[in-house]
Amino acid sequence: MIKIIQYVLCYLLVLKGFGQNQLPASDWQNDVKFLQETIHRDYAFLFKKVTQKDFDAAVDTFYKTIPELQEHQIRVGLSRLVSMFQYGHTQIPYSYVSKAGIFPINLYQFNDGLYIEGVHKAHEAVLGAKVVSIGETPIAKALELIRPVVPVENDQYFKAYGLRFLLSPEVLHAQGVIPKLSETVIWTLEKEGQRFSYDFPTISRDAKPKVFNFTLPTENWLTAREISETPLYLKHLDSKYYYFEYLENEKVLYVRQSSVFNHESETLEDFYKRLFDFIDNNTVDKLIYDVRLNGGGNNFNNLNLIKGLMARPHINTKGEFFFIIGRDTFSACQNLTNEITTYTEAILVGEPTAENLNFYGDSRPVQLPKSGIKVYLSHVWWQDKPQWENKDATVPHIAVEMSYKEYISNADPVLEAAMAYKDDGFILDPMQHLTQLFMVGDFATLKIDATKIAKDPRYRYYDFKEEVSKAGNRVLNQGNREGALFIFELMAELYPESVGTWFSLGNLQMELKQNEKAMTSFQKIIDLEPKSMLARTARNRIATLKKQ
Repeated sequence: MIKIIQYVLCYLLVLKGFGQNQLPASDWQNDVKFLQETIHRDYAFLFKKVTQKDFDAAVDTFYKTIPELQEHQIRVGLSRLVSMFQYGHTQIPYSYVSKAGIFPINLYQFNDGLYIEGVHKAHEAVLGAKVVSIGETPIAKALELIRPVVPVENDQYFKAYGLRFLLSPEVLHAQGVIPKLSETVIWTLEKEGQRFSYDFPTISRDAKPKVFNFTLPTENWLTAREISETPLYLKHLDSKYYYFEYLENEKVLYVRQSSVFNHESETLEDFYKRLFDFIDNNTVDKLIYDVRLNGGGNNFNNLNLIKGLMARPHINTKGEFFFIIGRDTFSACQNLTNEITTYTEAILVGEPTAENLNFYGDSRPVQLPKSGIKVYLSHVWWQDKPQWENKDATVPHIAVEMSYKEYISNADPVLEAAMAYKDDGFILDPMQHLTQLFMVGDFATLKIDATKIAKDPRYRYYDFKEEVSKAGNRVLNQGNREGALFIFELMAELYPESVGTWFSLGNLQMELKQNEKAMTSFQKIIDLEPKSMLARTARNRIATLKKQ
């Protein structure tokens, strides 16, 4: 009887969040203007990825619609505004965006789909199911719709920190994923080859365990993973921020650091000392340092690790030091990753990081006067890399993702890739390698190697097309038109669907009086994207060439 009463009370608390506006529209509008003025006055430096003009236009549109919106739609709308800056530290906390209940599941995006990785035991039947749709909205469209609410730095940030917004009926309704706000929503799922519908209720947010992006099994929560063993990257997640384990047979030292904060049981400085003492007194042929679950902390704690690595050239050597990164690698751990790439010989393995190389962090809370919502606005620019080297993320030398099947069987393909690596000709720096071949005039080898790189899935996060295109333009700007022609022809062969490549090639062919080839290149653009602006220009170029 007591358990029934507790369940009813919990259910009523969840329902309480689905009420109507508690503030008049004018108060919300005052908060929006207060936020806008505060940003312009004190945080104008945040206008890097979005212009002041576009931000103000979004504010004005939102301001006018507030009288027509329910409270949850206003809260979600505020999050959309703040997320326009695209800095993960500049945000409205999830607890303000979604005040009502959430669905009793944990989601994870594997390389073969979005799966229910964890679930409350009352819904065990859906554990391990692949998500097909939410309501009538296909999951790909649902992800697209909720993305503007998330302060994404890049695609990896969204996969790591954005999926929780799918669990909120308030966000789903505000973003048009479901037509009306309800405490239950039907999801379409697929499991063991069978597609079925499941009507999910909501639970209190506090009832869901908060341990990284994976579910640790408890009395009430189940994980899809086989729990008879635990892979190294998930060991001690509930008790240790960092630990290491020696794989004696392989003479490999595995280290997992999941925070840049000190733990109450051991400071990072003491941990690093213990780590390097072990390295100095044991045979370590390979060091594998895993920060794929590290969301940051205090980046001043990074120094002793970097100093320790630089003082040990026998381990800080290409092929003997591996650094695992991933979608959770963020904030102070991005600083650490930057330092690793600058000062060490580490080979990076895994997925790209969730943070830009250079970024705004260290946010201050700004409380909106009427609603009391706290908006966190970043105020410190962290520039570890030169401005011209800034990118959306740090990408691994060797790209490795995990499938759902690998996860549930406790396989770790990322660690396996680091363990199995041998210096067998794998090109760690594609552009440096190809540039050297170009400089010595070995175009035949360059073409062979470029083709291999373009097709090798281990480079899938490396923007090879963009890098080679930039190289072609640099060569052209230096006056080497024949060299640029070789690069653009190679790019057209490797990426025949790229209208930009065909446009660059056609223009250069036109300059070199290769009129027939130029017309063929411009016609490719018309065939690929007949209604585009480039197609219009291509038609004009063809008409000009025909007159010559």
